[in-house]
Amino acid sequence: MQLKQYQQEVDRWIRSHGVRYFNELTNTVLLMEETGEFARLVARVYGEQSFKTGKDPVDPKQQIADEMADILFVLTCLANQMDIDLTQSVRANLAKKTLRDHQRHKQNDKLTDQLDEEERG
Repeated sequence: MQLKQYQQEVDRWIRSHGVRYFNELTNTVLLMEETGEFARLVARVYGEQSFKTGKDPVDPKQQIADEMADILFVLTCLANQMDIDLTQSVRANLAKKTLRDHQRHKQNDKLTDQLDEEERG
């Protein structure tokens, strides 16, 4: 599915199931809430945090994927409300990063040293 198609699907879903979009402030707060849920899971699955007894997810990867989808949904709602074409925005952002960072990471000793260690390891 293309981003434009996803934006249209979200808009159809909102209009048929959600009645209307929440206002931009509410959706921004919901975006932060969903991002926090994602971060909490990542901290416990990949970081040093542990789950409370009995709270381990059955399928942590699927739960993380679901939280990512929640983030994308709310972000797409905001884009729709603000009349932002995500395809155009993503392309422009990637072009900006490519121009700005085309050599930056290759010249970062912190990254290249780790590669050297992995190749030796």
